Amino acid sequence: MSSDTDATADRNPTPAASRASGPEIIETPGQIRSWRVQQRRVGHTIGFVPTMGALHEGHLALIDHARERCDRVVVSIFVNPLQFDQISDLEQYPRTFDADLALCAAAGVAAVYAPSVATLYPDGYQTRVDPGPLANRLEGASRQGHFTGVATVVTKLLVAVGPDVAIFGAKDAQQLAVIRRIVNDLDLGVEIVGHPTVRDDDGLALSSRNRRLSDNERLAARCVPEALAAARSAYASGERSTGPLIETAVARITAEPTARLDYLQIVDPDSFESVHDDLVTDDGALIVTAVWIGETRLIDNMTLET
Repeated sequence: MSSDTDATADRNPTPAASRASGPEIIETPGQIRSWRVQQRRVGHTIGFVPTMGALHEGHLALIDHARERCDRVVVSIFVNPLQFDQISDLEQYPRTFDADLALCAAAGVAAVYAPSVATLYPDGYQTRVDPGPLANRLEGASRQGHFTGVATVVTKLLVAVGPDVAIFGAKDAQQLAVIRRIVNDLDLGVEIVGHPTVRDDDGLALSSRNRRLSDNERLAARCVPEALAAARSAYASGERSTGPLIETAVARITAEPTARLDYLQIVDPDSFESVHDDLVTDDGALIVTAVWIGETRLIDNMTLET
């Protein structure tokens, strides 16, 4: 998808007549700023849930959390081309705008901010937000330029929406750490809240990418949460050496023929540096992984705790 994609192509907007009872649809930075001013004028606090659409129960949990914290909730729906390192991944990303609007309406969302690619990245756009060394590890190393794209779009969204609180899922743990760093370093004045990972009955972390799994791949994907859970169980039973903990998790993934491991590490949850001295000395370290199941790449993490 090129940066001059029009609104119809990247959002599939719903006709105005069918939107009457749903959230207000806002399409430009100027419009969302005006909406924000109106809400502030009557004393409303604003919660924000940034998404790329294809909403699921995990997103709805974020929305519910935002509603608990704030008077009005904004959900953004924008498939951000800057954060995709493969054009095929961008083209295959699910786009379900009408269904997303229906879910937002049912969840009590006040406004959906749905700009087009051409609106956020018009001809001549050049600026990028560099999130620093934190973004060069793990996901950043596997997906060149990914976190620069995330940092750029999230900064633009936060500046335009101007929320009091923004809610992000903890499944994307490194993304959450990057965003917290950006908000702190750039003095954006937004409280960033991480919501616990929402999982399906089989333990798989909810993700829009799960839609791309075949039935057999879906069964195979269970190895991802099961691997992390096995390491967490070993930690809770007293194992503190990173080598055996990682080996426990890797063994479960490599036992699944469909799975192909990208990385699996134990890291500090703030810096995403590998735990020093090959020994986990305190609760709170994260075991993080990225695994290919067929042609679908899944990421997940769990906290090591007793």
